Amino acid sequence: MSGDICKLDEIVLLAKKYNARVMVDDAHGLGVLGEHGRGTAEYFGLEDEVDIIMGTFSKSLGSMGGFIAGNAELVEYLKHKSRCLIFTAALAPAIVGGVMKALEIMQEETWRIDQLWRNTRKMHEGFKRIGFQIGETQTPIVPILIGSEAKAFVFTQRLFEEGVFATPAIYPAVRYGEAIVRTSFMATHTDNDLDCVLEIFEKLARELGTFDDPAYLNPGRRKNTFDFSLSNPVTVEAV
Repeated sequence: MSGDICKLDEIVLLAKKYNARVMVDDAHGLGVLGEHGRGTAEYFGLEDEVDIIMGTFSKSLGSMGGFIAGNAELVEYLKHKSRCLIFTAALAPAIVGGVMKALEIMQEETWRIDQLWRNTRKMHEGFKRIGFQIGETQTPIVPILIGSEAKAFVFTQRLFEEGVFATPAIYPAVRYGEAIVRTSFMATHTDNDLDCVLEIFEKLARELGTFDDPAYLNPGRRKNTFDFSLSNPVTVEAV
C-alpha cells in the first residue's frame, strides 16, 4: 500500500535460522524491482534463496490472473490441495497470449524500467518539495498523507474534476486518522504529465488545506495523527 520494500535479506536469514521456507508475494515487484524487472528477489540478489514466488498478471503485465512459482513438488502439491485452484477454470488463451507478449516486451524494451525509475525519482522529489509527506516509499507507488477520511475523499474527487485519477485509502486499509491518496506512476508518463500532476496536487492542497476535519469535531473519534501542511497555506472561506 505504501510503496515500501520488505527487508527480504533479513527475512531469508531468519528463515535459514529456523529452517523455514520463504514465500514472496511479488504482485507489485514484478516488472518494477531488480535490474531486469524480475522482482523483489532479483532486487536483493536472492533469487536462489526464495522458495515460492506469487504474482499477479493484473499489474505490470496488464492482464488478469496470477501465478505461483516454485519447485515441481510444490506445484504438484498445489494442483491437488489448493481449493481455489481446483475450482478455478483455465485462463482464456487471449489472456495467456497477452501475458506472454507483455513479458516479451519487458525483456526486450529495457528502457521502460529505466524510465519508470526516472519518473519515480521525479515524483518523490516533487511531492516532497511541495510539502507533502510520502512516508517511506521507495517505489513508483507514492502515498500522499492527507489525514482525515473525509478530506481524502474530497481530495480525490477534486483531483478527478481536475483530470487526475487517484484513489483514497482509509481505515482499516491504513491506520485511523492517516488516510492517504495513493498514486502510482508508469514509464509512459511524460514529464508534462508529471508536472501537471504536481501542479494540480499543490493547487488542491492550498485550496483544501483548511478543510474542517471531522475527526476533530466528532467526540469519541480519535483525532488525526497526521495531516499535510504547506509553508504558505491559503484559507478558503465558504460563501
